[in-house]
Amino acid sequence: MAKNNSSPPAGASKEQATNRLNQLSSHISPAKQKKTQANRLPADHSDVLTQINNLRTIAATPDPKNRGYIRQKQAGKLWVRERIDQLLDANTFTEIGSVSGTVTWAKTAPMREKPVAFVPSNNVQGAGLLRGRKVLLTADDFSIRSGHADGASTGKTVYVEKLAIALRIPVVKLVDGSSGGGSVTTIKKEGWSYLPHVASFPFVVQQLNMGIPNLGAVVGPAIGLGAARVVSCHFSVMAADIGALFNAGPKVVEGATFEEGLDFQDLGGPMVHCMNGTIDNLAANEAECYEQLRVVLSYLPNSGSEAPPVIPCTDPEDREDIALRSIIPRRQARMYNARTIITSVVDQDSWFEIGALWGRTAIGGLARLGGRPVGVISLNCEVNGGALDAAGSQKLTRLLKLCDVMNLPILQFLDVPGYAIGTVAERTATMRWGVELAKAYFSTTVPVFNVVTRRVFGVAGGVMLGCRDPVMQVAWPSGQWGSLPLDGGIEVGHRHELREAEKIGKKEELYQELEEEYLRLMNPVRTANAFGIEEIIDPKDTRKVCCSWAEHVYEVLIRERLADRASGKISPTFA
Repeated sequence: MAKNNSSPPAGASKEQATNRLNQLSSHISPAKQKKTQANRLPADHSDVLTQINNLRTIAATPDPKNRGYIRQKQAGKLWVRERIDQLLDANTFTEIGSVSGTVTWAKTAPMREKPVAFVPSNNVQGAGLLRGRKVLLTADDFSIRSGHADGASTGKTVYVEKLAIALRIPVVKLVDGSSGGGSVTTIKKEGWSYLPHVASFPFVVQQLNMGIPNLGAVVGPAIGLGAARVVSCHFSVMAADIGALFNAGPKVVEGATFEEGLDFQDLGGPMVHCMNGTIDNLAANEAECYEQLRVVLSYLPNSGSEAPPVIPCTDPEDREDIALRSIIPRRQARMYNARTIITSVVDQDSWFEIGALWGRTAIGGLARLGGRPVGVISLNCEVNGGALDAAGSQKLTRLLKLCDVMNLPILQFLDVPGYAIGTVAERTATMRWGVELAKAYFSTTVPVFNVVTRRVFGVAGGVMLGCRDPVMQVAWPSGQWGSLPLDGGIEVGHRHELREAEKIGKKEELYQELEEEYLRLMNPVRTANAFGIEEIIDPKDTRKVCCSWAEHVYEVLIRERLADRASGKISPTFA
């Protein structure tokens, strides 16, 4: 085949290309070339990354000259970033919305700009580890607009609440902020006044009922929405030295109610809200707040779709305590410390009380049996004789619901003379809250084990004792029970005989005879003879019996419960 000789030589082709490039270059001035180079954006997007890093640096660096930061320190409070470092495991925090805030931009060149001023969002959010457990965290920055919600990004807050539901991750809230809408200056800034709404609360309620732990700490003034956010949690704690909580601040209160001269502590300090049940627990300071949050989380699952976390236990499950045989006085009118029984039976150093300063006729909290988390309920005979009042009923109602959504079995030590009586009890709606407690007992489904240590009387006793069918329970030899305590019960049941005896001066003698006869008939062994109580145990063996029950619950019943929740057969609710 003949060769095609029409193609130019390789050298000629190269020369032609060079000439063409030179010809094009002659049309472009050196100044234009330099300008084109300057306008060219970096291929690696380093300009954008630089902007992000600069904004993050500003947000994470305190300004010692900033009025809000100075005020924060003068109040004895940690700065928001210091709080995160103190609460979470070291170097585990990953921020969400790290550059959200108000930025002032300056144009530097075509298609280019740089931030010249930045006010970060005053609510820092993200994820980190709390003693190895992954949590979502939201923390107010009071140094920026006093923590007003209009200084934060609503979208960011709602996103994190949704994220907790999607990922089944506990949420920790450090509240140091004012109101939901900020100050009236917002109206001036925006030029219009908006209708208030709380976009995040539907998702908070969903979390509460799903058993996704919501834990809150009041580490400054929590006002309006800030107050609502922490009070809605499964567990809340307030720092005694810096915490306060109220619906509106002193100036607003003064204008509305004419109460003058109030400070944060008078209006809503710890001596107000840790004693009326608005906040569960009191802590001495921020560090103790954070420790309580860590401890509470250690008992709880990541969500109600999981079992509570079991840990290794070095405390023998068959440990005996001879002292329990004599802790209940033979003289029924005498009191004793019910917490001594709790700490003896549960794992050593595992008892964590919730609400110790309010509803003091009842005792409630969390503990472990053989490393297995349980809720614990007891009555406090040292306050009002242990008779359940309105506040005590409210406290136990809250604990029952907490245990139900968290799959925590409940251990009860029963010494209940009934609901509180008298004018104070009636005026504080004891029966209303007592019935709410009864509803909680019979609407929750978490396993309950009863240890009857002494009295079980009246409606309150019947509710607490018979809330599960079949009942799981044992009694101590000190047990006594009935429809009414003997004190008052004899007077009611034998009114006519005592009245006739009084006419002949023998009322006291007859009363003593009746009391001795009833005490003989109320021998707990007689009840066991009739199978009115399933078993009376030696008090020293209580821990062994309770641990055996907890072991079975965790090996069998909790598994079935999780399956029932997954299928929708049971749907516990907290809110």
